[in-house]
Amino acid sequence: MSWWQDTVCYELYPRAFADWDGDGTGDLAGATARLGHIAELGADAVWITPFYPSPLADGGYDIADHSAVAADLGTSEDFDRLTDRAHDLGLKLIVDLVPNHTSDQHPWFQEALAAGPGSTARGRYLFRQGRGLAGELPPNDWQSAFGGPAWTRVADGEWYCHLHASEQPDLNWREAEVRSAFADILRYWLDRGVDGFRIDVAHALFKAEGMPDAGPGQHQDPLRNHLMPYYDQEELHPLYREWRKLLDTHPAPPGAVAPHDRVMVAESAVFDPARLARYIRPDEMHQAFNFAFLEAAWDPVELRRVIDASLSAPGGGAVTWLLSSHDAVRPVTRLGSARRARAAALLMLALPGSAYIYQGEELGLPQATVPDHRIRDPLWERSGHTDRGRDGSRVPLPWSGDLPPYGFTTARAERTWLPQPDDWAPYTVAAQERDPASTLTLYREALRLRRAHPAHEPTAAPRWYSAPTDPYLAFRRSALTCVVNFGTQPLPWAALGVTGSPVLTSGPLDGGTIPPDTAVWLIDDTDPQHNEDPQHYEGVGHGRVH
Repeated sequence: MSWWQDTVCYELYPRAFADWDGDGTGDLAGATARLGHIAELGADAVWITPFYPSPLADGGYDIADHSAVAADLGTSEDFDRLTDRAHDLGLKLIVDLVPNHTSDQHPWFQEALAAGPGSTARGRYLFRQGRGLAGELPPNDWQSAFGGPAWTRVADGEWYCHLHASEQPDLNWREAEVRSAFADILRYWLDRGVDGFRIDVAHALFKAEGMPDAGPGQHQDPLRNHLMPYYDQEELHPLYREWRKLLDTHPAPPGAVAPHDRVMVAESAVFDPARLARYIRPDEMHQAFNFAFLEAAWDPVELRRVIDASLSAPGGGAVTWLLSSHDAVRPVTRLGSARRARAAALLMLALPGSAYIYQGEELGLPQATVPDHRIRDPLWERSGHTDRGRDGSRVPLPWSGDLPPYGFTTARAERTWLPQPDDWAPYTVAAQERDPASTLTLYREALRLRRAHPAHEPTAAPRWYSAPTDPYLAFRRSALTCVVNFGTQPLPWAALGVTGSPVLTSGPLDGGTIPPDTAVWLIDDTDPQHNEDPQHYEGVGHGRVH
């Protein structure tokens, strides 16, 4: 089995992870110094979000140079040290590839503005004439994901397409020069030792020929988003087959440690499992984020439906589970409580396939409230100050101490990338390392057990103990059984028909029952793959069961 099929990958947002040089912004040297935290957690890989030069109109996803390091984050040598340190710790390193758009400060776009209509430079992007008597209306009705039209008019009267912020002009993927340039970008980072790429908005690179109107209700049915003329076009798949061949055949850099298989992860907002499975066919991507799972309500019927549909789709074993990301509201806040977030973590980590953990998830951080004057997310301005955006999940991590900046930086608290709440002292890594009932302890123990028991072979479907309409979920994977109580009453787990000894729980048990919003892991002592020492649990707090 390849390493990526059941990997646990930790998402690292560099400006909010750890600051080394004391300017208040996280950087590559700080990330390198703190990688031990990720290794101790039990993760197998690290995905680092964009560290490239950027004007930061969209948190670094507006890239001015796809083959360089942002000056405020370090140097190319700092990146090499990060890569080497990750590999020394046994961690794979995945970087972001952002192929849908560039920054408006990218040399290509600046050249396009200067060159004028009909130029080769403009052909790299999606420039069009407007509608109306004088071209004063956008070329079609497409809407930006950040609000408002997906078009901006330039001084000479043409419009350019941007599915995100106006500072992020979309590239024309039917232009050969664009394809060639990104193949070179892939080779560049492979030669620097990366182990794979997370492909940003992988469903949106190609737009329908003629760029027709989307029509009314374009955002209202996610299962039909392949009907949008700017999502999920068939031309994507030959491109991804080209990239897969490149990754499979590109030579490993000198001194690389085997295995050399490099991966691609699709950030593809495709909610129909059958269509999502197309991205992870054997000759395309290796993994695809399962956003249907992330966005599911705290409801056993809905979650069971999403899990079954995901695992029954072609290639479903390679679908990657996640509860959060730099774009999502943190689980503690989104699900309604820390209890639910802890239970959801055990549910996710018991499922077959791979899983991604966003930094701070292992600390049980809630969504932070960022003051109006400190908000960076373009959603805030583009929504007319009605959508506060995603900054609440991008606040710097708390490492130690009782007050901000909690060991994140040596700079004053008011100079941090985003402000940290004053009540986060209990959430610091240092505080939770001393607490056997902490969320950090729960994650560490869950990842240790996950690795110790081969319960995550992607080819083996889980055996359900619960019925599709039960107020709980219970399933077994090899020697490991997971039970989650979604109901309002305690659940007597001994009467559920499950077997095995409880070894981990998201919260304290109440006698022989599982309280509401609580998950339990059990290990079958009679399973030939069971190798846990029962004495290991004696004298341990309620994160583990003894």
